[in-house]
Amino acid sequence: MTSMKQPLTLAFILYKYFPFGGLQRDFLRIAKCCQQLGHSITVYTMEWKGKIPEGFEIKTNYPKTITAPTRNNQFHNWVKEQLELNPADLVVGFNKMPGLDVYYAADTCFEHKARNLRSSWYTWTRRYRHFSQNEKAVFGKDVDTVSLLISANEKVNFQQHYKTPDERLHLLPPGISRDRRRPADAESIRQNFRKEFDVKDNQNLVLMVGSGFKTKGVDRALQAIKGLPAEQRKSTRLFIIGQDDPRQFKVQAKTLGITEQVSFFSGRDDIPRFLVGADLLMHPAYNENTGTVLLEALVAGLPVLCTDVCGYAHYITDAQAGDVVPSPFMQEDLNKRLSTMLASDQKQQWQDNALAFADTADIYSLPERAAEIIEQVGLKKTGTQQQERETL
Repeated sequence: MTSMKQPLTLAFILYKYFPFGGLQRDFLRIAKCCQQLGHSITVYTMEWKGKIPEGFEIKTNYPKTITAPTRNNQFHNWVKEQLELNPADLVVGFNKMPGLDVYYAADTCFEHKARNLRSSWYTWTRRYRHFSQNEKAVFGKDVDTVSLLISANEKVNFQQHYKTPDERLHLLPPGISRDRRRPADAESIRQNFRKEFDVKDNQNLVLMVGSGFKTKGVDRALQAIKGLPAEQRKSTRLFIIGQDDPRQFKVQAKTLGITEQVSFFSGRDDIPRFLVGADLLMHPAYNENTGTVLLEALVAGLPVLCTDVCGYAHYITDAQAGDVVPSPFMQEDLNKRLSTMLASDQKQQWQDNALAFADTADIYSLPERAAEIIEQVGLKKTGTQQQERETL
């Protein structure tokens, strides 16, 4: 990916970077694509954990405060001061905040959740006012921020609450990393993986992947394992991977009497091995803008069971590569669907369908398309500024 246009100085802003978050992975891939187009990258963040990419300038400031609103506001003020000292051609944010030229909408519509999924008193809190104001600073009809969306459902929600013009909203295709594609030696990897983790041939391995255990529905998954028929439960294991504190869920597993069936892992960079080694991905999320892991499982040939609130759930239906739990969610429904899928003789057909879909669908080009739009917005902005200077 190369560009013959003038290089831009790009400021990327996100609250925190760590290697295993979905937002963070998208940020890094988009920023690298922008760098490949010839643009310079400076990152402003509260904290950076992990390797610094070559050519990136990282600036950090973590306010020493207790509450998130105060911390965020102090961080915003610091970024504003930094940009006054070192102006950028374009400011690209991955969290909602004032002063952005482009926003990557990894999060769902806050106002929609606050109005529909929270108690009425919530809108009187300081926390609500903070996040509502920040969202309005991005999507309000009287601002100029261009937003990169990854969920058609969320576009509807944003426009319902803010009347954001269509020309400021760009819907991106998914951006599944090609290293998630099922490799030619998948069977060998699968055998070695299951031997390493002592998963027997007659056992079903259910996988969950994602930071934010509460939102991803780990409690629902544990209930579903408990809800399996006794013999099926004995032959089923659940691996849960994510950068989160598992303590309350370990207590829940112990209370349910399924500790022996459940293993927790912190975030890791060998997820493709788990996708090949497992028999089913379960993702019973409460709320999920997209659910990138659904497509990562799909391209690895792993059948999926997820809730319909996931923005990417329709891909599982389109590919005929698993099952989707409809809303309103009922635990007993998830339990039955899990049991049915584990006992089904359609596993090979689901895998074949998934791999065929992975060969034909555009589910990989998100970072490239995002970088193209960022470049277009940046060149338009700098061109306009140049014209204004010449006029003066």
